[in-house]
Amino acid sequence: MSRSFPQPEQLTAPVPGGDLAVLRWPATAPGAHAVVAVHGITANGLAWFEVARRLAGRATLLAPDLRGRGASRTVGGPYGLARHADDMAALITALDLGPTPVVGHSMGAWITALTAVRHPELVSRVVLVDGAVSFPLPEGVREEEALAAVLGPALARLSMTFPDRAAYRAFWQQHPAFNADWSEEIDAYTQRDLIGTEPELRSACVLEAVQTDGAQVLLDQDAAAAVHRLPCPGELLWAERGLLDEPQGLYDDKRIAMAGLDKARVVASSLVPDTNHYSILWGRAGSEAVVQSLLGTGPAAG
Repeated sequence: MSRSFPQPEQLTAPVPGGDLAVLRWPATAPGAHAVVAVHGITANGLAWFEVARRLAGRATLLAPDLRGRGASRTVGGPYGLARHADDMAALITALDLGPTPVVGHSMGAWITALTAVRHPELVSRVVLVDGAVSFPLPEGVREEEALAAVLGPALARLSMTFPDRAAYRAFWQQHPAFNADWSEEIDAYTQRDLIGTEPELRSACVLEAVQTDGAQVLLDQDAAAAVHRLPCPGELLWAERGLLDEPQGLYDDKRIAMAGLDKARVVASSLVPDTNHYSILWGRAGSEAVVQSLLGTGPAAG
């Protein structure tokens, strides 16, 4: 790790079926509030390393590994976005955080919106990063095809084994959305996902969890409706490029306009230039935009 990287503490929060592992980067500023950060479908809490760095102690960042992922892989089903949302509520309650900002990336954005809708007393505002806005599947496209197309190599790796950690590192370094930004911190994030013993290392992600959650991101009506029913201010940030660094990202101005977001709820919606679906979290522009909103200096602070 680089010396400037803030090392998180690890704690646990009780949820039905076990304890979630939670990474905690503590605040150093007097009276600083806490924020909860929700990762994507095959990620883990260490995905928020650059947001933690840029917060620089101005808020406590709490980033759980969702059930079925990372150090929470032994917390079993049932899975699903509503279950994750209730887990986030249990975390906020267990740590006595009170109404708190919640930020979510990718699938975590749908979970974040659902957490606010299902537990409005616990969430003060939300930041939705390249997710939470749903569109119907194109005619003739099956759920399995859409899930494979969206997740790509991230889904394929769940059935793979790796002879050693170097091989897993090489797998990720070939990913088109990762290779240009590779760093010690990204390496640590990807290595956190690895379990087992050589020569049969594998991803910690539970396949059933990923399949269940992914299907709901695509098709669940409550998840799709959550961004339109927010009980608190929200901000949507989206990446210019896609999951494989392709020129077209998940969203653009036209698609956002088609979504018909209520401007009284999603009070700001903006493109973060020169980012892809992943680098919007660890690149300078994206992480800084997230931090500004979490600190109450962005438009969603309202």
